Amino acid sequence: MKSIPNKVASRLAAGIKKFQPILADAKNRDCNEADTVDIVKDILSETFGYDKFREITSEHAIKGTYCDLAIKLNDNTKPCLLIEGKAVDVELKENQINQAVFYGVKEGVKWIILTNGLRWQVYKIIFGQPINQELVLEFEFLKLNHKVSSDLQSLYLITKEGNLRCCLEDYDAHQQALNRFSLAATILTKPVREIIRRELRRVSPNAKITIEEIESALRKDVLKGEVVDDHAPKVLEAQKKLAKAQNKAAKKTARADDSSTPILASGSPFAENSAPVPEQPPV
Repeated sequence: MKSIPNKVASRLAAGIKKFQPILADAKNRDCNEADTVDIVKDILSETFGYDKFREITSEHAIKGTYCDLAIKLNDNTKPCLLIEGKAVDVELKENQINQAVFYGVKEGVKWIILTNGLRWQVYKIIFGQPINQELVLEFEFLKLNHKVSSDLQSLYLITKEGNLRCCLEDYDAHQQALNRFSLAATILTKPVREIIRRELRRVSPNAKITIEEIESALRKDVLKGEVVDDHAPKVLEAQKKLAKAQNKAAKKTARADDSSTPILASGSPFAENSAPVPEQPPV
């Protein structure tokens, strides 16, 4: 994960200390949705670093309806982040997520935040058939510790500075690489199974183990359940990403091999099957 600039880390820590008592008081008073969204807007400005008047848009119009808040950077007309706010005492539920995703799909925005001020959920919209969403990041604002670096790192992902550095994209890619579906797909590849067979032969030199037997054992006894279901969407997605990466690596290796092969002129004494250079007659 990318390091947090000291200035941003200080702002995040100050924001946690300032807004935790404000949110706790709002919870005790059962603040309505409008008041909660006002607090969220202040958090976006003072803690996350967005310009309150130029980069945070309230009641952003989307196809005849409105999203509570939208973040626009670099004078773009299209938002990079949509925020759907709920009252501080409202528990976040799936139908609220669907509403926020609807806004994102209509606007063509990939990242959605659903929050009641206390709980923050960051979702990535998966533009496929069908449209889906995936929870990428979640935190409880009242449980944050301004002295804990991992808490500051979580907040940094959705700051203005983190947004400009694509930190949320990088974090999501990192999480995707380490999820159980990606790991299972990698373990089941032929090169990894060959390594496993080699190591097993060291343990049992007389055992004649095939890589097909290793795959069967992995699927049956080690990588159980949905991670080896070849029809599951997440498994197919992991396999597709892995195949794409392998093809890219293979093409890169092929280009490197081609560029390292010398191209020799006809008649060169180093060229394969070149004709012998005739001996010069003595003067």
